[in-house]
Amino acid sequence: MRRTLSVPRTVSPFTATTLGAPRIGPHRELKRAIEGYWAGRIDKAQLESVAADLRAQTWNQLTAAGLDSIPVNTFSYYDQMLDTAVLLGALPGRYTDLTHELDRYFAAARGTAEIAPLEMTKWFDTNYHYIVPEIGPSTQFSLNPAKVVAELEEAQELGIAARPVIIGPITFLALSKAVDGAEPPIGRLDELIAVYATLLATLANHGAEWVQIDEPVLATDMLDDAADLARHAYNVLGDLSYRPAIFVATYFGELTDALPALAATPVEAIGIDLVAGSASTVAVVPELANKTVVAGVVDGRNIWRTDLQSALGTLASLLGSVAHLAVSTSCSTLHVPYALDAEPDIDAVLRSWLAFGFEKVTEVVALAKGLTQGREAIAGEVAASNGAIASRTSDPRLHNNDVRERLASILASGLTRGQAADRRKSQDARLNLPVLPTTTIGSYPQTVEIRKARAALVAGEIDDTEYTNRMKAEVESVIRLQERLGIDVLVHGEPERNDMVQYFAEQLEGFFATANGWVQSYGTRCVRPPILFGDVARPKPMTVDWATYAQSLTDKPVKGMLTGPVTILAWSFVRDDQPLADSANQVALAIRDETVDLEAAGIAIIQVDEPALRELLPLRRKDKDAYLDWAVSAFRLSTSGVADATQIHTHLCYSEFGEVIGAIADLDADVTSVEAARSHMEIVGDLTAAGFANSIGPGVYDIHSPRVPNTGEIADGLRAALSAVGPERLWVNPDCGLKTRKADEVEAALRNMVEAAKQVRADA
Repeated sequence: MRRTLSVPRTVSPFTATTLGAPRIGPHRELKRAIEGYWAGRIDKAQLESVAADLRAQTWNQLTAAGLDSIPVNTFSYYDQMLDTAVLLGALPGRYTDLTHELDRYFAAARGTAEIAPLEMTKWFDTNYHYIVPEIGPSTQFSLNPAKVVAELEEAQELGIAARPVIIGPITFLALSKAVDGAEPPIGRLDELIAVYATLLATLANHGAEWVQIDEPVLATDMLDDAADLARHAYNVLGDLSYRPAIFVATYFGELTDALPALAATPVEAIGIDLVAGSASTVAVVPELANKTVVAGVVDGRNIWRTDLQSALGTLASLLGSVAHLAVSTSCSTLHVPYALDAEPDIDAVLRSWLAFGFEKVTEVVALAKGLTQGREAIAGEVAASNGAIASRTSDPRLHNNDVRERLASILASGLTRGQAADRRKSQDARLNLPVLPTTTIGSYPQTVEIRKARAALVAGEIDDTEYTNRMKAEVESVIRLQERLGIDVLVHGEPERNDMVQYFAEQLEGFFATANGWVQSYGTRCVRPPILFGDVARPKPMTVDWATYAQSLTDKPVKGMLTGPVTILAWSFVRDDQPLADSANQVALAIRDETVDLEAAGIAIIQVDEPALRELLPLRRKDKDAYLDWAVSAFRLSTSGVADATQIHTHLCYSEFGEVIGAIADLDADVTSVEAARSHMEIVGDLTAAGFANSIGPGVYDIHSPRVPNTGEIADGLRAALSAVGPERLWVNPDCGLKTRKADEVEAALRNMVEAAKQVRADA
């Protein structure tokens, strides 16, 4: 559909929408199709057919639910930032020799046997990972609008009130990485604005009445001049003579001075996150009296039912300050499961407290109806909301006095171990490891046999004893593999674990683990975040039997593997009725009890992973110190119950670590392993410069790519690390767990890793 129209200044404002939708499929259909394409089981046409069906299903469901503006172009085969790099012609030159566009796309996301992928890191303070675009001196922006135009036309043909969604120029550049000596990418904003101007005209030509431009970076402190940049960019784009109506969407925080800056531009609508921010900011911006404000009053990131009565009050308070008010989720529902009807085993009381993606859309529609037709029009929905809130407030599972009293006593006694240097002497004497000891992060491939056994257990085809025996066989296989390869510190491979957070949640009181609550973490990687709804307690040991069984198979030390309290919180849907710090301490107490039991069982090394430490860092500077204080305290609570001769490891991955360098040192783990392969060992020098004095294991190869690194490149990485840290403090390991890789890839890569360590050890 191609039109030539005048500027659509008189487009009708919408009343109910969401900022985006999940794309992986309610039953992970897209994941299976993409992995089938990678494996050669299906071709491009079959993959595109699955994708088109999922898009149509999503758009039709949102329309049927009552939304009158439907976001399109939120679908992605891997990641929306990668899609934007393709849209803007900003893929690095190393991918251009690949003939097929889709293969170039996946090479940028995952790499190939010959070509390194782009970096990956967390999307603001969520557990979603985005692909980091590279902007270098040779990057020449050029518009490639095929995807967004095709999805717009698909939706139009279905009669959908489609609103294309694109990542904004400020956010795209702020989250990109300068390479090859280039200046910070944000300095190229004017170049990109010109490309966006062409894009807006293109979308207008294809019948788009509205376009949503996402600028979440404006709700952060990442850019000191964010307000000025917003004013400049959207004055230019708003003044275009031919374009759709512009809706600038912001989320994950409060806008502060960026709100009046945006309000002073010619854009027609501004989206404000009123879950993370406050409605009081609207009344003090007089320019909003001429704007549509899209009020994000339904939480797009957590799964608790909206207090409809309170939300209606918030909306009513805005009516006199804006030209038009629309209701929305606070952000895309990409971050929550599809729908509650996939969870038949949730007890009725807990179910009444929850709203997944579909339920959130119905809440948006109800609030829009209440706003336009009056509270009486949704009296039944408000009554049900009030009843659920009252039920949750009074439920006894939310308060465990024994846990609270134990916590108070331990916190009062202090959370310290001996001095790091003294601990190292005790551990060296106990472990007798070589210089540059080799290890892995924890998980090994989840083989077909493991998955079949797990499915058979769920289906009742085998009993717990048979399942345990099969998992023990997998553990022995992994131990023997590591011994053959010559790895120094072993792991049991975690075959019994479905997920590093869910596994623990299923054994802790206060959690509910979903059966089908899948959420995309990155690419085809999906997780089922458990629901932390009450006070947390550990009824019995969770990992001791597995660790001691693995240790019984070998004379080499085997690490006990635990997930840390901050990561368990970050990768769960957490109760919102008490401070996060209180919930973190309750989880930390359970992990502390597990470390003590592991030590008593003879386990000499215990790894407490905190890959999400950076992830929960608040987006505003004023809130960061308080977060880091309680996050570090929770980790030390979980690890300070063991003797100095027991070595504590932790692991951090796929984040920009700069802002938490000091906190990493404050964790006081004996050994810290970190992602370093995609970032070329930058973290090692940064930690050393910050005074980090404990041992470090920088990841020597990227496990998220199928390529197997050769011995030489691993050795080069180790030598680069040695330039910043002495050999007595350097460990050798991959940059993350190996769960998602194939067995032959893992064996080849680890063999090269061990050989590289031997070569560098000989010279150290």
